[in-house]
Amino acid sequence: MALSKAVIPYTIQDEQVTAQHFLICCTEDCENSCQFYCNPCYKPMCEECRDKHQKTPETKYHEVVPYRDRRQKLPVEKCKDHPSKDIDIICENCQVPLCSKCAIRNHRGHKLDDLETVYSDRFTIFVNKICDIHQYLPPISQNMQKDIKEDTKEIKEIMDKIRTSIKIEAEYLKQLTDMVMTDNLEQVKKIEQSLIKELQRQEKNYENYNSYLEDLIKDIHGYLSFDKVTDNPIIFSLSEHLKTKPIPETKKPVYPVFTAGQNSKDDVANLFGRITAPNTKPEKRKIKSTETASAQLKFEEKQKQLDREKVDVKQALLPSCSVTKVRQYTVPGVERVYHISVGQSGRLWASDNSGKLFQTDLQGRYLQILASCGSGCYHTVTLDDDLIYTDKKKNVINRIALDYSITKFITIGDWEPISIHSSHINEDVLVGIRKYGEGQVTRYNKKGEEIQNIQRDNEGQKLYSQNPHYITENVNGDVCVSDFNNHAVVVVNKTGQHRFSYTGQKSEFRPFGICTDVFGHIIVCDANSKSVHLLDQDGQLLSLLISPQQRVKYPRSVCLDESNNLHVGQSNTNTMTVFKYLMKPIKK
Repeated sequence: MALSKAVIPYTIQDEQVTAQHFLICCTEDCENSCQFYCNPCYKPMCEECRDKHQKTPETKYHEVVPYRDRRQKLPVEKCKDHPSKDIDIICENCQVPLCSKCAIRNHRGHKLDDLETVYSDRFTIFVNKICDIHQYLPPISQNMQKDIKEDTKEIKEIMDKIRTSIKIEAEYLKQLTDMVMTDNLEQVKKIEQSLIKELQRQEKNYENYNSYLEDLIKDIHGYLSFDKVTDNPIIFSLSEHLKTKPIPETKKPVYPVFTAGQNSKDDVANLFGRITAPNTKPEKRKIKSTETASAQLKFEEKQKQLDREKVDVKQALLPSCSVTKVRQYTVPGVERVYHISVGQSGRLWASDNSGKLFQTDLQGRYLQILASCGSGCYHTVTLDDDLIYTDKKKNVINRIALDYSITKFITIGDWEPISIHSSHINEDVLVGIRKYGEGQVTRYNKKGEEIQNIQRDNEGQKLYSQNPHYITENVNGDVCVSDFNNHAVVVVNKTGQHRFSYTGQKSEFRPFGICTDVFGHIIVCDANSKSVHLLDQDGQLLSLLISPQQRVKYPRSVCLDESNNLHVGQSNTNTMTVFKYLMKPIKK
């Protein structure tokens, strides 16, 4: 039984199919969707044609596999030595690609293998490697970056404390120096006073001696002028009257000497204290998050397994050959589904054009009415599983915690918030805003502090119209905006530099809801073609994921849940449709 026409996402594996949106069975006059692939013929085919193919004698033993498990076609390259021959063999001994003539002439007895098989297997290994890197390493690296930023902040705080300690120690030493200087000056003063007092005493002795000499001279003059002989002192006791007291002895003072301290800079440093770096080996940074640690272990295990087995470990998700409808449910409380967000808790938030915001589970069971936030309420789920949403009435961003408490998170000012996305790379918040006919994207950190404005390209031209209507972020940090008025998906890198604008295909493009997957593919709704486009990271159309054939007539909003299921909401109904377009390859 042939399936209805299905959409085949174009990937890097689809070099041969670039111009078509739907992969159709290649059998002449058959318009059924492809499900299978004949490796020898390099042909996609439906189930009915596969059965015919395997019953035909010429192709009875051809290897026909599910399309997603097809062998990669080997690029055609001619042998330099034998231009008429294709290179399609690999010599395992010499590790060189060969043509059949080279193999016969120069590699007899060597182990030869089919080059296309080796190429296809190793091609898939590289695809899985890319997936593994995207899935596991960026969160670990980003956590390490956070640790480094925290260490930088801690270093600054520690060095500020050391500076303060140095200044305090210097001030203390200054105080000690002042105290020593004061004591020495006081000692000098006392010595000076003592010496001066001694000199003053000696000076006084000489004053007294001089007075004594003056009195003695007067007495002798009196003896000479005595007019009697009787009792004349000159006649009697002459020697006694001629006696003179000796000059008093004095001592020259011993002057004090100041001996300067013989101190070097090192002596002062020893008194002051030194800054030393411990002579220890820096420890390797430890992964703090148990989730990140688990991711690291899983990644390392997968790398070891690849190294050991050297085979294609088909664990990563790969685009499927068809889009499969998983289920359908309705969102109670709203008439239309204009915007949706899915959290880690398995809960879905949905809003309509009237501003009602409801919470359901992924089966559509009503859980909670959360808020009424005005026309066109847009929202996003944080890494903590909180919901943040735009309130156009008050130009603010509010946060709803898991206990349903509502707090004001960001005040936008006189700009009107019209779209929002919480980064799962660095927890930044991207907000599309407008004012006076102009639009821009503003980035806030997880504390709600403005850190970046994105409005113009390198040539000063406006990037957005007044309606940067839906916004998301890619795995590489690109900011992807669905701009309805510009009829474009505008993508800039994390620094705000314009990378590309996707403007659809032949018909007028009217983009609405947008999201990205683990491969960096961009998924966007187109109201004009009533379809959902799948783009690669560089803005090339890979396929139309959803079309009216899948009974989704007016796709308006999209998001991916934890199981990589694509939820699609419509602008004409409250019905949600869930599709799977990424799946694990079937193990052989």
